[in-house]
Amino acid sequence: MENEIYPVEVFDGDQWEASLVKSLLDNAEIESFLKDERMGVLAPWNVVGGGAGPVKIFVSNIDYEKAKEVIDQYEKAEGIKDDESL
Repeated sequence: MENEIYPVEVFDGDQWEASLVKSLLDNAEIESFLKDERMGVLAPWNVVGGGAGPVKIFVSNIDYEKAKEVIDQYEKAEGIKDDESL
């Protein structure tokens, strides 16, 4: 099925950062949802980007490229990524 729509993970991090990135995606009119956000409240020491239980953000495969642009801009502004890694 060529036109199949499915969720794609675009970001993972702690509760605060995931909420911020979700807000940026919302402002760009990209629908997204958080997965494992309750874990960030119950056990925040486990929720670190790439850690045992990071909060994940998913978007539609149709919005993936646009979402990655928004996230890349955020990471560049925060100094998480430099121009060479984009």
